[in-house]
Amino acid sequence: MKIAILSNGNVNYSTIRLKQVAEARGHSVDIIKYKNCFVSIDRKDPKVIYKGKDIDLKSYQAIIPRIANSMTKYGTAIVRQLEREGIFSTASALAIQRSRDKLRATQILARSVDIPKTVFSRNSIDIDGILDEVGGIPVIIKLASGTHGNGVVLAETKKAAKSVLQAFYLRNEEGTNVLVQEFIKESAGTDIRVFVVGGRVVASMQRQSLDDDFRSNLHQNGSGTRIKLTQEERRIAVKAARAMGLSVAGVDIMRSARGPLVLEVNASPGFGIEKITGRDVATPIIEYIERNAKRGAKKDKIGA
Repeated sequence: MKIAILSNGNVNYSTIRLKQVAEARGHSVDIIKYKNCFVSIDRKDPKVIYKGKDIDLKSYQAIIPRIANSMTKYGTAIVRQLEREGIFSTASALAIQRSRDKLRATQILARSVDIPKTVFSRNSIDIDGILDEVGGIPVIIKLASGTHGNGVVLAETKKAAKSVLQAFYLRNEEGTNVLVQEFIKESAGTDIRVFVVGGRVVASMQRQSLDDDFRSNLHQNGSGTRIKLTQEERRIAVKAARAMGLSVAGVDIMRSARGPLVLEVNASPGFGIEKITGRDVATPIIEYIERNAKRGAKKDKIGA
Protein backbone atom coordinates (compact mmCIF):
# COMPACT_ATOMS: atom_id res chain seq x y z
CA MET A 1 0.00 0.00 0.00
CA LYS A 2 1.18 3.54 -0.73
CA ILE A 3 0.61 6.03 2.08
CA ALA A 4 1.19 9.79 2.24
CA ILE A 5 1.83 11.53 5.55
CA LEU A 6 0.86 15.19 5.35
CA SER A 7 3.25 16.80 7.79
CA ASN A 8 5.53 19.78 8.37
CA GLY A 9 8.45 17.51 7.62
CA ASN A 10 10.32 14.34 8.44
CA VAL A 11 11.78 15.51 11.75
CA ASN A 12 8.56 15.35 13.78
CA TYR A 13 8.53 12.38 16.16
CA SER A 14 5.00 11.37 15.15
CA THR A 15 5.91 11.46 11.45
CA ILE A 16 9.07 9.42 12.05
CA ARG A 17 7.17 6.77 14.01
CA LEU A 18 4.38 6.45 11.47
CA LYS A 19 6.86 6.09 8.61
CA GLN A 20 8.93 3.51 10.52
CA VAL A 21 5.94 1.35 11.38
CA ALA A 22 4.34 1.58 7.93
CA GLU A 23 7.55 0.66 6.11
CA ALA A 24 8.24 -2.17 8.55
CA ARG A 25 4.85 -3.58 7.59
CA GLY A 26 5.71 -3.45 3.90
CA HIS A 27 4.10 -0.18 2.86
CA SER A 28 5.54 2.62 0.74
CA VAL A 29 5.47 6.01 2.51
CA ASP A 30 5.90 9.55 1.22
CA ILE A 31 6.15 12.52 3.57
CA ILE A 32 4.52 15.55 1.98
CA LYS A 33 4.96 19.04 3.41
CA TYR A 34 1.40 20.17 2.80
CA LYS A 35 2.26 23.87 3.27
CA ASN A 36 4.48 23.60 0.17
CA CYS A 37 1.71 22.12 -1.97
CA PHE A 38 -0.66 23.95 -4.25
CA VAL A 39 -3.82 22.72 -5.88
CA SER A 40 -4.97 23.05 -9.47
CA ILE A 41 -8.74 22.66 -9.40
CA ASP A 42 -10.21 21.32 -12.60
CA ARG A 43 -13.12 19.03 -13.36
CA LYS A 44 -11.20 16.74 -15.68
CA ASP A 45 -7.64 17.08 -14.43
CA PRO A 46 -7.35 18.12 -10.75
CA LYS A 47 -3.79 18.31 -9.49
CA VAL A 48 -1.87 18.68 -6.27
CA ILE A 49 1.56 20.12 -7.03
CA TYR A 50 4.48 19.50 -4.68
CA LYS A 51 8.10 20.49 -5.32
CA GLY A 52 7.16 21.46 -8.86
CA LYS A 53 5.75 18.03 -9.67
CA ASP A 54 2.24 16.65 -9.96
CA ILE A 55 1.35 14.25 -7.17
CA ASP A 56 -0.07 11.13 -8.75
CA LEU A 57 -3.30 11.16 -6.77
CA LYS A 58 -4.35 7.70 -7.89
CA SER A 59 -1.13 6.14 -6.61
CA TYR A 60 -2.04 6.64 -2.93
CA GLN A 61 -4.41 4.37 -1.05
CA ALA A 62 -4.35 6.42 2.16
CA ILE A 63 -3.25 9.70 3.70
CA ILE A 64 -2.47 10.53 7.32
CA PRO A 65 -3.06 14.25 7.96
CA ARG A 66 -0.81 15.77 10.64
CA ILE A 67 -2.02 19.35 10.20
CA ALA A 68 -0.67 22.07 12.50
CA ASN A 69 -3.24 24.28 14.19
CA SER A 70 -1.78 27.41 12.59
CA MET A 71 -2.18 25.84 9.13
CA THR A 72 -5.68 24.41 9.58
CA LYS A 73 -7.40 26.23 6.69
CA TYR A 74 -4.69 25.55 4.14
CA GLY A 75 -3.92 22.05 5.38
CA THR A 76 -7.54 20.95 5.31
CA ALA A 77 -7.91 22.36 1.79
CA ILE A 78 -5.19 19.95 0.68
CA VAL A 79 -6.82 17.09 2.59
CA ARG A 80 -10.20 17.92 1.04
CA GLN A 81 -8.76 17.82 -2.47
CA LEU A 82 -7.21 14.40 -1.85
CA GLU A 83 -10.46 13.13 -0.31
CA ARG A 84 -12.38 14.22 -3.38
CA GLU A 85 -10.13 12.02 -5.47
CA GLY A 86 -11.27 9.01 -3.41
CA ILE A 87 -8.19 8.64 -1.20
CA PHE A 88 -8.82 7.23 2.26
CA SER A 89 -7.92 9.62 5.08
CA THR A 90 -7.53 8.87 8.77
CA ALA A 91 -9.15 12.26 9.44
CA SER A 92 -11.54 14.12 7.17
CA ALA A 93 -11.01 17.81 6.45
CA LEU A 94 -14.39 18.56 8.03
CA ALA A 95 -13.60 16.69 11.24
CA ILE A 96 -10.24 18.47 11.58
CA GLN A 97 -11.87 21.86 11.11
CA ARG A 98 -14.61 21.15 13.66
CA SER A 99 -12.13 20.00 16.28
CA ARG A 100 -10.06 23.18 15.87
CA ASP A 101 -13.01 25.48 16.54
CA LYS A 102 -13.53 25.19 20.31
CA LEU A 103 -17.05 26.64 20.19
CA ARG A 104 -18.22 24.34 17.42
CA ALA A 105 -16.51 21.35 19.05
CA THR A 106 -18.10 22.15 22.41
CA GLN A 107 -21.55 22.32 20.82
CA ILE A 108 -21.02 18.96 19.12
CA LEU A 109 -19.59 17.26 22.21
CA ALA A 110 -22.38 18.52 24.46
CA ARG A 111 -24.85 16.43 22.49
CA SER A 112 -23.06 13.21 23.36
CA VAL A 113 -20.91 13.55 26.49
CA ASP A 114 -20.66 15.58 29.67
CA ILE A 115 -18.52 18.72 29.46
CA PRO A 116 -17.72 21.59 31.86
CA LYS A 117 -20.48 24.21 31.91
CA THR A 118 -19.66 26.65 29.14
CA VAL A 119 -21.01 30.06 28.09
CA PHE A 120 -20.40 31.82 24.79
CA SER A 121 -20.85 35.57 24.62
CA ARG A 122 -19.70 38.48 22.46
CA ASN A 123 -19.79 41.18 25.14
CA SER A 124 -19.03 41.72 28.83
CA ILE A 125 -22.18 43.70 29.66
CA ASP A 126 -23.88 40.92 31.64
CA ILE A 127 -20.79 39.58 33.41
CA ASP A 128 -22.81 38.66 36.51
CA GLY A 129 -25.19 36.55 34.46
CA ILE A 130 -22.33 34.82 32.66
CA LEU A 131 -20.55 33.99 35.92
CA ASP A 132 -23.74 32.76 37.58
CA GLU A 133 -24.44 30.47 34.63
CA VAL A 134 -21.10 28.67 34.97
CA GLY A 135 -21.20 28.50 38.75
CA GLY A 136 -19.37 31.65 39.80
CA ILE A 137 -15.73 32.58 40.33
CA PRO A 138 -13.15 31.32 39.50
CA VAL A 139 -13.72 30.72 35.79
CA ILE A 140 -11.70 29.64 32.78
CA ILE A 141 -11.74 32.07 29.85
CA LYS A 142 -10.43 30.81 26.53
CA LEU A 143 -10.14 31.81 22.91
CA ALA A 144 -11.93 29.38 20.62
CA SER A 145 -8.87 29.29 18.38
CA GLY A 146 -6.24 28.67 21.09
CA THR A 147 -4.07 25.56 21.23
CA HIS A 148 -1.50 23.91 23.52
CA GLY A 149 -2.93 25.88 26.46
CA ASN A 150 -2.35 29.25 24.79
CA GLY A 151 -5.22 31.75 24.86
CA VAL A 152 -6.52 30.26 28.13
CA VAL A 153 -6.79 32.32 31.33
CA LEU A 154 -7.92 31.56 34.88
CA ALA A 155 -9.87 34.50 36.35
CA GLU A 156 -10.09 34.26 40.14
CA THR A 157 -12.14 37.41 40.80
CA LYS A 158 -15.10 39.07 39.10
CA LYS A 159 -12.96 42.12 38.34
CA ALA A 160 -10.29 39.95 36.73
CA ALA A 161 -12.91 38.07 34.68
CA LYS A 162 -14.38 41.31 33.36
CA SER A 163 -10.95 42.70 32.49
CA VAL A 164 -9.92 39.52 30.64
CA LEU A 165 -13.19 39.37 28.72
CA GLN A 166 -12.92 43.00 27.68
CA ALA A 167 -9.32 42.46 26.56
CA PHE A 168 -10.24 39.37 24.55
CA TYR A 169 -13.20 41.11 22.91
CA LEU A 170 -11.09 44.10 21.90
CA ARG A 171 -8.40 41.79 20.54
CA ASN A 172 -10.89 39.73 18.56
CA GLU A 173 -13.11 42.28 16.87
CA GLU A 174 -12.97 40.26 13.67
CA GLY A 175 -14.96 37.42 15.18
CA THR A 176 -12.82 34.95 17.12
CA ASN A 177 -15.09 33.38 19.72
CA VAL A 178 -14.48 33.58 23.47
CA LEU A 179 -15.72 30.88 25.86
CA VAL A 180 -16.27 31.15 29.61
CA GLN A 181 -16.08 27.78 31.36
CA GLU A 182 -16.54 26.54 34.89
CA PHE A 183 -13.43 25.85 36.94
CA ILE A 184 -13.21 22.26 38.16
CA LYS A 185 -11.43 22.73 41.47
CA GLU A 186 -10.84 19.05 42.18
CA SER A 187 -8.85 18.64 38.95
CA ALA A 188 -6.99 21.96 38.82
CA GLY A 189 -3.73 21.49 36.95
CA THR A 190 -4.53 17.88 36.06
CA ASP A 191 -6.23 16.18 33.14
CA ILE A 192 -6.11 12.90 31.24
CA ARG A 193 -5.12 12.44 27.61
CA VAL A 194 -6.73 9.40 26.02
CA PHE A 195 -5.42 8.24 22.63
CA VAL A 196 -8.22 6.67 20.59
CA VAL A 197 -7.73 4.80 17.32
CA GLY A 198 -10.53 3.16 15.37
CA GLY A 199 -13.00 3.24 18.24
CA ARG A 200 -10.73 1.83 20.94
CA VAL A 201 -8.38 3.26 23.53
CA VAL A 202 -4.73 2.46 22.81
CA ALA A 203 -2.98 4.60 25.46
CA SER A 204 -3.72 7.03 28.27
CA MET A 205 -1.74 9.32 30.52
CA GLN A 206 -2.37 11.81 33.27
CA ARG A 207 -0.90 15.27 32.74
CA GLN A 208 0.04 17.43 35.69
CA SER A 209 1.33 21.01 35.79
CA LEU A 210 4.72 21.34 37.47
CA ASP A 211 3.92 24.60 39.28
CA ASP A 212 0.80 26.58 40.16
CA ASP A 213 -0.30 26.73 36.53
CA PHE A 214 -3.85 25.39 36.13
CA ARG A 215 -2.99 24.16 32.59
CA SER A 216 -1.62 20.65 32.38
CA ASN A 217 -0.53 20.62 28.72
CA LEU A 218 2.89 19.12 28.07
CA HIS A 219 3.51 22.18 25.88
CA GLN A 220 3.11 24.29 29.03
CA ASN A 221 5.85 22.32 30.84
CA GLY A 222 3.45 19.84 32.37
CA SER A 223 4.51 16.28 33.22
CA GLY A 224 2.86 13.03 32.25
CA THR A 225 2.41 9.65 33.93
CA ARG A 226 0.72 6.46 32.85
CA ILE A 227 -2.78 6.04 34.26
CA LYS A 228 -5.44 3.34 34.29
CA LEU A 229 -8.81 4.53 33.06
CA THR A 230 -12.16 3.57 34.49
CA GLN A 231 -14.61 1.83 32.18
CA GLU A 232 -16.69 5.01 32.14
CA GLU A 233 -13.68 7.10 31.08
CA ARG A 234 -12.85 4.68 28.28
CA ARG A 235 -16.44 4.71 27.08
CA ILE A 236 -16.66 8.51 27.12
CA ALA A 237 -13.33 8.94 25.31
CA VAL A 238 -14.42 6.66 22.48
CA LYS A 239 -17.83 8.35 22.33
CA ALA A 240 -16.25 11.82 22.16
CA ALA A 241 -13.93 10.81 19.30
CA ARG A 242 -16.87 9.31 17.44
CA ALA A 243 -18.98 12.44 17.99
CA MET A 244 -16.26 14.54 16.37
CA GLY A 245 -15.98 12.13 13.44
CA LEU A 246 -12.35 11.29 14.24
CA SER A 247 -10.92 7.78 13.93
CA VAL A 248 -7.59 8.95 15.39
CA ALA A 249 -7.94 11.37 18.28
CA GLY A 250 -6.49 12.63 21.52
CA VAL A 251 -9.38 13.07 23.93
CA ASP A 252 -8.75 15.26 26.98
CA ILE A 253 -10.78 14.33 30.05
CA MET A 254 -11.03 15.90 33.50
CA ARG A 255 -12.14 14.01 36.58
CA SER A 256 -14.81 15.92 38.51
CA ALA A 257 -17.09 15.31 41.47
CA ARG A 258 -19.92 14.58 39.04
CA GLY A 259 -17.87 12.21 36.87
CA PRO A 260 -15.53 12.50 33.87
CA LEU A 261 -15.89 15.61 31.72
CA VAL A 262 -14.54 15.97 28.19
CA LEU A 263 -12.47 19.12 27.67
CA GLU A 264 -11.61 18.78 23.99
CA VAL A 265 -10.72 16.39 21.20
CA ASN A 266 -7.46 16.79 19.28
CA ALA A 267 -7.37 15.76 15.62
CA SER A 268 -3.56 15.50 15.48
CA PRO A 269 -2.56 14.20 18.91
CA GLY A 270 1.14 14.17 19.70
CA PHE A 271 3.01 10.90 20.11
CA GLY A 272 4.79 11.95 23.29
CA ILE A 273 2.35 9.63 25.03
CA GLU A 274 4.43 6.71 23.69
CA LYS A 275 7.50 7.83 25.64
CA ILE A 276 5.51 8.34 28.83
CA THR A 277 3.39 5.19 28.77
CA GLY A 278 5.55 2.77 26.78
CA ARG A 279 2.52 2.07 24.60
CA ASP A 280 2.81 1.96 20.82
CA VAL A 281 0.22 4.24 19.19
CA ALA A 282 1.72 4.31 15.68
CA THR A 283 1.06 0.63 14.93
CA PRO A 284 -2.70 0.79 15.69
CA ILE A 285 -2.99 3.71 13.26
CA ILE A 286 -1.31 1.79 10.44
CA GLU A 287 -3.38 -1.30 11.28
CA TYR A 288 -6.51 0.85 11.11
CA ILE A 289 -5.51 2.01 7.64
CA GLU A 290 -4.87 -1.58 6.55
CA ARG A 291 -8.35 -2.61 7.69
CA ASN A 292 -10.20 0.30 6.13
CA ALA A 293 -8.34 1.89 3.20
CA LYS A 294 -9.32 -0.77 0.69
CA ARG A 295 -12.98 -0.07 1.36
CA GLY A 296 -12.58 3.37 -0.21
CA ALA A 297 -12.31 6.86 1.24
CA LYS A 298 -14.22 7.29 4.49
CA LYS A 299 -17.33 9.41 4.24
CA ASP A 300 -18.12 11.89 6.99
CA LYS A 301 -21.74 11.23 8.00
CA ILE A 302 -21.85 13.31 11.16
CA GLY A 303 -23.58 16.65 10.88
CA ALA A 304 -21.91 19.88 11.95
